[in-house]
Amino acid sequence: MQKKGKRSLITILVLLAVVAAGGWLVRTWLAPPEQPVYVTVPAGKRDVQETVSATGVLNAFQQVNVGAQVSGQLQSLKVSLGDSVKKGQLLAVIDPSVKENDLRDAEAALKNIAAQKRAKAALLQQYELAYRRQQTLRRGDAGAEADLESAAASLASTRADIAALDAQITQAKISVDTARTNLGYTQIVAPMDGVVVAVVTDEGQTVVSTQSAPTILILANLDTMTVKTLISEADVIRVKPGMPVFFHVLGDPDRSYTGTLRSVDPAPETITDSDTSAKTISASATYYNGQFDVPNPGHRLRIFMTAQVSIVLGEAKQALCIPLSVLGDNRGNSRYTVRVLKAGHVETREIKTGLKDNIYIQVLDGLKEGDAVVVGDSATAEKNNAVSRPRRFRGPMR
Repeated sequence: MQKKGKRSLITILVLLAVVAAGGWLVRTWLAPPEQPVYVTVPAGKRDVQETVSATGVLNAFQQVNVGAQVSGQLQSLKVSLGDSVKKGQLLAVIDPSVKENDLRDAEAALKNIAAQKRAKAALLQQYELAYRRQQTLRRGDAGAEADLESAAASLASTRADIAALDAQITQAKISVDTARTNLGYTQIVAPMDGVVVAVVTDEGQTVVSTQSAPTILILANLDTMTVKTLISEADVIRVKPGMPVFFHVLGDPDRSYTGTLRSVDPAPETITDSDTSAKTISASATYYNGQFDVPNPGHRLRIFMTAQVSIVLGEAKQALCIPLSVLGDNRGNSRYTVRVLKAGHVETREIKTGLKDNIYIQVLDGLKEGDAVVVGDSATAEKNNAVSRPRRFRGPMR
């Protein structure tokens, strides 16, 4: 009897297990699948601005290396670094003693030639009288023909000497003017209004200008600054003069400075004669210089500051936009697919896009304001989590 009771209990347990498994299978196969939960964002209107980012360096709009045109010791420097100067203001003095002596020597040479001319003029007067006297004697047959000819030759020779002295006087005057000009070069004056941004030569130092004019100091007009921007070869084909630009400097990132792109160089700054042939492809990037100017009231901006530049390719006010992250397949010609949730169902649409910034992209066709664009869904999230979740393996029992 006990064995028969045990068999009945086992049979009942087996039947219960079969019924439970069958119920689970029926519920799994016949129950409708659980609908995923969709995360959406509405297509909305906002301002969008497409830009090209570049790095720039600030320089003075006008900068002059003030040099010395004569050699000598820098006797005194009248300005210091950072001083503001006016055009014509005395900046430095080179020892003038040598040039003063040159001027006195030239003036003495001029006086010497002038004295020779006066002596020749007196002799000319004497020869003119002698020539007229010989003419009178010859007309009365009282003088010889040879004496008349000799007087005429002396007169002509003296006149030629005076003409030669006139030419020498002109040369001497030029020498005097040159010496006076060289003496003036020892007084170095400002060629323009500006600020002393560098002092290259110190007082007491000797400058030599035999081959090139040595620089004494550098003068710059800081009222306007020029930003030289390095534009990559990937972006330069989309950039052209006249486009708006704005930039920030590292020391004042919250303030924006604006301008207009003035020019874009047709070739890299490092081009040489050997680079005019086909360029060898290298790993280094190629950059082209773009320049634009900005006013600098108060001289807040300084030379060689680094500028984070944005060149505006285009902008639209209150344009229909969606996040870049919702874009699907790229169909070419600025067309993409997106998923839109409508009446609880997801449909795929093709849209045409326009301008874009780092977050949003403009929609020109295919969506209207308020459309719920799908960002993601719970099924996809669970699938991604399952793929990314590390698997755990149980080791052998010990």
